[in-house]
Amino acid sequence: MSRRGIHGAGWRMRQACRTARFSGGRTLSIAKKQVAAVEEIQTLTPELKSFIAEWKDQPGNLIMVLHRVQQHFGYVPREIAFEVADLLGTPLAKIYGVITFYHFFKMTKPGKHTIAVCMGTACYLKGGQQLLDELEALLGAKADEVTDDGEFSITAVRCIGCCGLAPVLTVDGEVYGNLKPDQLAGIVAKYRGK
Repeated sequence: MSRRGIHGAGWRMRQACRTARFSGGRTLSIAKKQVAAVEEIQTLTPELKSFIAEWKDQPGNLIMVLHRVQQHFGYVPREIAFEVADLLGTPLAKIYGVITFYHFFKMTKPGKHTIAVCMGTACYLKGGQQLLDELEALLGAKADEVTDDGEFSITAVRCIGCCGLAPVLTVDGEVYGNLKPDQLAGIVAKYRGK
């Protein structure tokens, strides 16, 4: 792990303890959560470090490296972004610029199952928004959020490429077309607990 990643974790920990001490212990649960977060810090695997070393001097290396990182973790964790910056010799601001510019990259851990609702023109006109609204009501999470149980992520996408089946959504890449909102509960039930 880079020195910055360790330093940042230690600073957050000290800050949490300081806050707990000066607030009469009311924020002690926050400090405990931050301790747990520090214990769960992720680092690059030797395979990822090797991949980064291979791509370090190649043009367009940042996007390739971020793709591989996201493929491994399911998203780009903050502490991993610091490590990538160190290994590539790239400013952290540039890495975050790429992550936030491209919709593909995620900065938060996704749910176990990803539901993508198409909001392209054909799907939108044929009820894509109603599908999204119904999913949000069923799962208790908005678009680009994860359900409280960590089971589902909901995302609105521009086009899935199945316009003839509009409105369309995918669950973990499996396409469901010609949908009505009342069919969604059955689709969600198929993946719940799986």
